Formats: sequence, structure tokens, C-alpha cells
Amino acid sequence: MNKKFIIDQNNHKKRLDIFLTAMLKETRSQIKTVIDSGFVTVDKTVVRKNGFQVVLNNIVEVNVEIKKEKRQRSSQDEELEKLDIKIIYEDDFILVINKPSNLIIHDAPTVHEPTLVDWLRYKKISLSTISGEIRHGIVHRLDKGTSGAMVVAKTNEAHIKLSSQLKDKSMGRYYCMMINQTLKQNQIINKPLSRDRKNRIRISVQNGGKESKTAFLKYKKAICNNTEVIFAKLYTGRTHQIRAHLNFINRQIIGDLLYDFKGKDDKIYLHSFILYLIHPQTGQKMVFKASFDDKFKQKLKDDFNIKENDFEKIDEIYLHKQFNSFI
Repeated sequence: MNKKFIIDQNNHKKRLDIFLTAMLKETRSQIKTVIDSGFVTVDKTVVRKNGFQVVLNNIVEVNVEIKKEKRQRSSQDEELEKLDIKIIYEDDFILVINKPSNLIIHDAPTVHEPTLVDWLRYKKISLSTISGEIRHGIVHRLDKGTSGAMVVAKTNEAHIKLSSQLKDKSMGRYYCMMINQTLKQNQIINKPLSRDRKNRIRISVQNGGKESKTAFLKYKKAICNNTEVIFAKLYTGRTHQIRAHLNFINRQIIGDLLYDFKGKDDKIYLHSFILYLIHPQTGQKMVFKASFDDKFKQKLKDDFNIKENDFEKIDEIYLHKQFNSFI
């Protein structure tokens, strides 16, 4: 949906959220989510403040399809039951899962399918509530196409402590991926990121963006072409950070059509391989490894002659040492 409105005298000095609620005939909470998500511009500038005051002759544009109604409960339950979400670890405070690819984390105006939060509620798993109704339990996110390890908070206290760990870097992840062209060397990309000015779905390197730092580690080149398996470590947690930083150096994750991959693969080969954190209750350091799905395993075998047990030696200690050798 691309809706455009020109502010007339009757709407002069109205709040943006109130104006759009009336014009689009949606709920206030839906409009708030749309504005918060960066889908509204005023005179071509993104506005995320719900109380922004529009004035005469402002041009307001909304670039998103707002979901009209929830799915039928019985139909949604059937879809949720089919989701293949493996639990790696669970106790009274945290849940660690191996997220499958093509699963969205939480609801949004553009989402028309079951989400991870829907599944967690369907399974009646206790969840923290401090991140907002649609994000219960969610401490960090993985993109829809990204698979692998992620942690969910089951209590508010656990949520607060895990969020703090993300900031002080005592919690983190190592990602494994396949890219379309080998890296020249292990490298660090330290470039600011923000929403692309031409395509609001994409993220790109831009002056004035948020500080973003990613390290990339070479691992193994393909047998018969120039593709490569690499690892990445994030030092900041921006949306699409790995994908955008690779695109900046003219590399693409295999299957990542949004970021200019040219090929037949429609699966994004990006996996959160290792997750480490400090348990919010016991204070013990914990490390979790998420296995690859069948399609990922098969491509590793066919293109790189890598078998699943080849990754058994690759643990958090090994990757920490490898990344520290060039950081």
C-alpha cells in the first residue's frame, strides 16, 4: 500500500498518529506500529514520532500494507503445529531454540503468517512482558531467512539481565554463511548503517547512520566455483547488519535476493551457529551450538566437501581465538 495525503486546513497542527488513524480507519495501536517501524514519511523524511505535528501542505505518505485482521484461530494453530522449532535448552528462566529459516520473530503490520511469538504462546511457554505485547520474550532477533540459535527470556528479570549482556558484549553469536565470492582476507567492516534511501526494506552504509561493526573470518572455498564458507561476529546489533556490510564490499550471501544475489537459490544460507551468554540466574557462562538444517548440510557437502562432523571442532573457544588473531 502506498497512500499519500496532503494536509489541509482541517488537519493543520494535528498529531500524526491521530491523523492517520482517521484517514486509514485503522486502530491507534496499528498506526503506532507503522510509524515506529519507519513506514511513514512527511515531506519525504521518515518520521517515527507518533506525536509529530503535521502542518498545512505537508505531504504524508504511508508505504506499507496494514494487516486488516487476525488469522482464524483454528487455521493458525494448524500452521503453528507444523513449525519445526527445536528446543536446544530450557529452564525456568531462559529458552534457547534453533530457529528455522523463513520464520518471522514477531507480529508487525506487514506480517500475515505465524510468528515465533505466536508459537511460543501456542506452546504456553512463560515469557517476559517488558518488551511490549507483540515482542513478549524477545531479547534479540534473527531475520526471517536466518536460521539458528537464539535465546528467549521467560521472566522479566532474565530479560533485563540478557539485554544488559547484549550491551556489554558478554552475550553474543557467531554466524556461519556461504557467500557468492571469496573474501580477499579476514576483515573488519566498521561502517555506519541506516535504512536505504531508495529502498526502505534494505539497510545500507550511509553517513549519519548508526555505528556498526562486523568481523568476517574466511573458512573454506568451494570445490568447483568461487563461493566460500565464512564466519561472522557482530560487535553491534543492527538490522540486516551482516547482509548490508557484505553488500558494501560487493559480496552477497547465497540466496539473499534482497541484497543483490544473482542465482537460482531461494534459501538464504545464513545461520546463527554459536550463541554464548551468562545465565541470568546462576551467573554461569553457557555456550550453545545450533545444527544446520538439511538443505544447509547438503550444500556444505556438495559444494565444499564439508561434513557435519567437520564442525565439531569449531566451538566458541576456537572461533574466539581465530577472530582475535586479526581484530
